[in-house]
Amino acid sequence: MPDCTHDCSTCASACGSREKTSLIKPPHARSKISRVIAVASGKGGVGKSLVTALLAVRARAMGQRVAILDADITGPSSMKAFGVKERATGAEDGILPVETRSGIKMISMNALLEHEDDPVIWRGSLIAGAALQFWTDVIWGDVDIMFIDMPPGTGDVPLSVFQSIPLSGAVVVTTPQDLVEMIVKKAVNMANMMNVPVLGIAENMSYFTCPDCGKRHELFGPSRVEELKRAYHVRTSARIPVDPALTQLVNEGRIEEADTDPVAPILAEVLRSRLLGR
Repeated sequence: MPDCTHDCSTCASACGSREKTSLIKPPHARSKISRVIAVASGKGGVGKSLVTALLAVRARAMGQRVAILDADITGPSSMKAFGVKERATGAEDGILPVETRSGIKMISMNALLEHEDDPVIWRGSLIAGAALQFWTDVIWGDVDIMFIDMPPGTGDVPLSVFQSIPLSGAVVVTTPQDLVEMIVKKAVNMANMMNVPVLGIAENMSYFTCPDCGKRHELFGPSRVEELKRAYHVRTSARIPVDPALTQLVNEGRIEEADTDPVAPILAEVLRSRLLGR
């Protein structure tokens, strides 16, 4: 079903997805979330957290009520990029998320640990359960767009998120290296198998602009994002440059000051994505 919302309670169709989507879990009773976007990749180290942050910052600047669910339980990094150091607090009926300077709500395993460098040494089932509890047990309030910063690959956590959270769509992150097609194919195929539309492909580390002559240099090989977009019938793409200034902002926890123009086309597609429950 091309217009599937992954919420069978809103649909009279007897499609083959009904049994699978029965795993969908509602968010916390005090949460009202309009769109949920997974930011995913077939491998690690390609910049999912960066793309998640840039999309969230741009959406917030446009007046959207934004949240980030950091589902990378063993390798959380979202809080550092935003310079958030406080810990999540609890209410009688749930967990209260932390907030960034601009008002982006956020939950991450680092918000629950005593020290941010404490390791999470858990087996897969516990890790997947924690990611889902961020959805069901956190009091998100009113949110227009939630971005889920996914762990790499197609293992326990990505599978649990795709099966149990009603996603409006996914953004696939990649880099220009030769193995890129395999990476994209894995992520796109997983989304397709779960009936989740791929809204865009973001190519990170796409090029470097020389500060002296202004010429673009493709440090990791020629971009293939347009080719991949056509091959997998994805409507939107973005090229994010190698930018030392952006790296410095991330390292200093000031990602909210970054130039978000590179991800503008993908965010536009996100805003056109289907509202949950409709």
